[in-house]
Amino acid sequence: MKSITTGTDPTAVRAAFANIASGVTAVCAELEGEVVGMAASSFTAVSLDPPLVSVCVMNGSRTWRRLQDAPRLGVSVLAADQGSVCRALGSKGGDRFADIATLVTPEGAVLVRGAGVWLECELQSLLPGGDHTIVLLRVLGLEADTEREPLVYLAGSVRALVPLSPSGVDGPVPTSGVDGPVPTSTVGSTASEGALS
Repeated sequence: MKSITTGTDPTAVRAAFANIASGVTAVCAELEGEVVGMAASSFTAVSLDPPLVSVCVMNGSRTWRRLQDAPRLGVSVLAADQGSVCRALGSKGGDRFADIATLVTPEGAVLVRGAGVWLECELQSLLPGGDHTIVLLRVLGLEADTEREPLVYLAGSVRALVPLSPSGVDGPVPTSGVDGPVPTSTVGSTASEGALS
């Protein structure tokens, strides 16, 4: 690694932040009979007691302005094979949900079928975070499928994780797995109103 650059040039900051891997979430709700949602990658677990998570959304996001008043929000942690869902939710026009299978809870949270984790949440608080807003959500219900690998956002694109070795112990990177070649290609790239851009 080179020496630390002084200053906070936006181009250098963006390049550095692009090297921080993050899971990709769909944040969705049903509002007046319409499914509304967006993709966001700056997602993290915050607290176990009470159960809290956070997601960052870009200031000025029209989708977030609609979602923030929903009584319940569905947060779906997308699985490795859901790059197309991420791209659809990051699109600017058309019906984002045309090809996305969803489940709507009685309280109006919308969850993406096939995701690795479902969280039904309510808004706890909003915190200023520069050009983004930090959204703190209280988890009211959840479901996790531990067999589903997560979709990861890194360096401007979404990807699947690749284990270092079949046993999970550091070692040489395998060229094939039990079920065939180890996937190493990028699933796709996207931009959205969340923290993906």
